[in-house]
Amino acid sequence: MVIALGFEGSANKLGIGVIKDGKILSNCRRTYITPPGEGFLPKETAQHHKENVLIVLKEALDQSQIKPEDIDVICYTKGPGMGAPLATVAVVARTVAQIWNKPLLGVNHCIGHIEMGRLITGANNPTVLYVSGGNTQIIAYARKRYRIFGETIDIAVGNCLDRFARVLKISNDPSPGYNIEQLAKKGSKFVPLPYCVKGMDVSFSGILSYMEEKTESLLKEGHTPEDLCFSLQETIFAMLVETTERALAHCNSQEVLIVGGVGCNLRLQEMMGVMCKERDAELFATDERFCIDNGIMIAHAGAEMFTAGLRMKWEDSFITQRYRTDDVETVWRSD
Repeated sequence: MVIALGFEGSANKLGIGVIKDGKILSNCRRTYITPPGEGFLPKETAQHHKENVLIVLKEALDQSQIKPEDIDVICYTKGPGMGAPLATVAVVARTVAQIWNKPLLGVNHCIGHIEMGRLITGANNPTVLYVSGGNTQIIAYARKRYRIFGETIDIAVGNCLDRFARVLKISNDPSPGYNIEQLAKKGSKFVPLPYCVKGMDVSFSGILSYMEEKTESLLKEGHTPEDLCFSLQETIFAMLVETTERALAHCNSQEVLIVGGVGCNLRLQEMMGVMCKERDAELFATDERFCIDNGIMIAHAGAEMFTAGLRMKWEDSFITQRYRTDDVETVWRSD
């Protein structure tokens, strides 16, 4: 029975959660939201986390009804992510671990998403599509590691959506991707866009540049913002479904798991579901509580690591913006 406290702060979501032997006791979160047309910068995001982290920590402990002395391990996001926010939250995790005299574990953000998805959905050994503001990867498990079969060669799919939202001055509340999804539901005219799949990898920067350059003229030609959101979604999601299908076939897998913030998108889930049905595979996805960055995924992955006997030296409790999914040996998995 391991009780783990998890800290997540790799981007604009600050999350803290408590898990006890696979049971979620609390999952608290605060989001740094910027005005329409603006992205979030590392310095301001770190300041947001600094101002809110103790409030969210108290919320998480109160909700879980767990006392500090009951906690077995403190877990924090080691990377990847934005440097300043990562460092801000890691400092708090280190301080709490010292004050409460608890072991500390640094968790790979991507692994946190995957293990949380497996816990919530019950997926056994899926081909994983990991899609968020900072990451786009097609992943499958083999020989004690989560292997990357394909990924973006430039910007992440969530970053593409976020930056297009700025072009249209779409609100960042609750998130630009969510608001694009709602507008896309009302779109009817499809605009042909660059479709860029290179083997198992995808590229979104060219599509974004095209949209940034052409949006004004497309709107003047009679296309609506809804049409443009619809066209962008359909194109980039088709690219993701294509590459995921290829990985599914290569791995001879019968399960697809979508994780990461963009994984909340119901249209992406629908398109992936059609592909899975055609291949007699099963689709697994979660809702915004677990798709979007959260502290409980870090707590759960950390608890798995701790139970498997992993321990971290104090001098290794740093953060790194570049922490590959396949850098981590998954000693907690027996298969």
